[in-house]
Parts: sequence; C-alpha cells; structure tokens
Amino acid sequence: MDTGKVLDVEALSQGCKQCERHEQMDKNSLEYQMWRADHTTCKSNFQGSAPAMEPEGAERIFQRSVELHNLRYTEFYGDGDSKSFSRIKNIYQDAGILVEKKECIGHVQKRVGTALRKLKRDNPSLGGRGKLTDSLIDKLQNYYGIAIRSNVGNLAGMKKAIHASLMHCASSEARPLHDHCPTGSASWCKYQKDKANHTNLFKHGPGLPLPVIAKLKPEYIRLSENNLLQKICYKCLHGKTQNQNESLNGMVWQRIPKEIYVGRETLELGLYDAVSYFNIGSISIIKLFQALGIPSGKYTEEGCRLQDQLRVNIAQHKSKATTKKRCKVIRGLKKQKDDHNKQTEGVSYGPGQF
Repeated sequence: MDTGKVLDVEALSQGCKQCERHEQMDKNSLEYQMWRADHTTCKSNFQGSAPAMEPEGAERIFQRSVELHNLRYTEFYGDGDSKSFSRIKNIYQDAGILVEKKECIGHVQKRVGTALRKLKRDNPSLGGRGKLTDSLIDKLQNYYGIAIRSNVGNLAGMKKAIHASLMHCASSEARPLHDHCPTGSASWCKYQKDKANHTNLFKHGPGLPLPVIAKLKPEYIRLSENNLLQKICYKCLHGKTQNQNESLNGMVWQRIPKEIYVGRETLELGLYDAVSYFNIGSISIIKLFQALGIPSGKYTEEGCRLQDQLRVNIAQHKSKATTKKRCKVIRGLKKQKDDHNKQTEGVSYGPGQF
C-alpha cells in the first residue's frame, strides 16, 4: 500500500533551557531536588549526538507503527548516509518480517558525481579546459542515471550503457570511441545513428585527453562492478526516488529554518503544519479553525482553494519534459560559465595555500 501521504513523524530535541540552567547545581541540594520533582515535562526527548538522531527517529517510528496504524512498514528507502536501516531491519522479527532496503535512484546516480569530484579534487591536473570540468561531471552523472533507469533488471545492458556513457563523452573527431554505444537508426548515439542512416549530421566535441580517460576508467570500473550493479538492479527495480521526502523537508525548513535555533514546541508546530499542508494542502488551515471552533468565511475558503490550485499548476509545469530540459540547459550554462571563470582566474582560494 502506497498512499503518498506522511503517516508519522518524530521531532527530536537535545535542548531544554531549564535543564541547562540547573545542570551546574549540586544534585544533592534541596533546591535541585525540588526543581527536579516539578520538572515533569522536559523539552529534551533525545540524549546523544546530532548524527544519531536520524537512526533513533526511524526506530521510534517503526516501533509504534502497529500500535498507531495497525500496520508494519516492509520497505525502507534510504541513501546510506546513516545507520537508520541497520536499526530497523529486524524490528518486526517476532512477526517473521524482515524490512527490505530500497535505493533511491537519484542518490545512486549521484555516486558517479561524488566519485568524479573527489577524483578531480585529489588530482588537480584533471581539471581545466578540455578536461574534467564541472559541467562534464554533471553530464556524466546524468548519463549514469539514464544507464541505470534504462536497464533496470538487465545487468549486462546496464554495465555496457555505463561504459558507453563515458566513452561517448570522451570521443573526439580524431578518436571516436563509440564501440559500446547502441547501434542502429534508433540509437541515442548520433554517431551510430549516422552510421546506420549513412548520414553525417553528428559533430564531435573536443573529447578528453588519453591521460584523463586513463584516470577515469578505474572509477567507472568500480562503479560498474557486478556485485554493485546487482544490488542496484534489485534495489532500484521500483524506480522510485526520495523526492517526496525532500519536498516535505523543504516545507519544514520554510517554516523553521535550520539556521535559527527553536525550542521543541516551535519545532513540533512547524513540523506538524508542514505535514498537514503536504498531505491535504491549504484546507488544513480551515480544518484547524473548525477544530478550534472558529468558522471560516468564504474568502478564506476561496483563498485556500486558489492556493492549492496554484500549487498543482506549478507542480504540473515543473513535471513537463520541456521544463526539465530547460532547467538542465540553464544549469549546464551556469557550470560552463563557472568553469570558464575558474580557468581565467586560476587558483584564487585554497586552505593554507597563500
């Protein structure tokens, strides 16, 4: 069952102002004992480091699923940046249910970008005009994602498509490297398409120097190993992403920005308001007024309806293929401009370099 709605959230807070004011007091003093007896509602509901909050929150949500909703969560979508899955995978073991981990395709795609940026950072000679620029890394990252999405369930096809994405971008007029690209008139590779149609429409880019290709190959071999791709084939078979989660996070941060410290009550208020808006839209305001015994007028209802309609229209516009393509083009142009500026200016900032 997949409703697309938020069923449960957990607001964790390490801070309690009253506890902070009294932590230096003598624990055996009468004043402290009296305060401790009166301090029944502590604002802090988590003791530990900030990175440990996510695993703890996930465990609490999974633990109360049966009591709260009379259901069990059987799948976990994660990006592997925390121990959340290891904390919840055996949480329903008494019922004979093992939680499955599913990979977000978007985060799998980002692996190649992360790996290439690290490689470029560790090897400054790879950067520069005609080499491994930021715009080229973005292109390779997108092609890696396309290779995965187009071949889910086909290990050999996925591996071939990943190698083709690198060689296609590395090709030049003097050194075409399109052996891994699909052949035929329907191929996405315009070089192979020209070859099948006996035309000459494709124009090569500058390509990549052989030393750069030699540095990139080991990374691509690692990112296309059979055991890794088998996991991706299985864990990405659903074809889903964590975009819904990120959308909810964006709504939460609009209400309670990360840069501003707030208490637990404010945190929970912003969180629950974001969840209500995410699930049912602006009508949540009207329902809140009704629960408080405040009748809403026709202008409030019409305003909420128009706001929800605008939200739907914007989402539909952003989901269009033309809009997505335009965003990619604009992002690519910005990257090219940034690459050009870096080449013109040279190294102007570096920790301890000047």
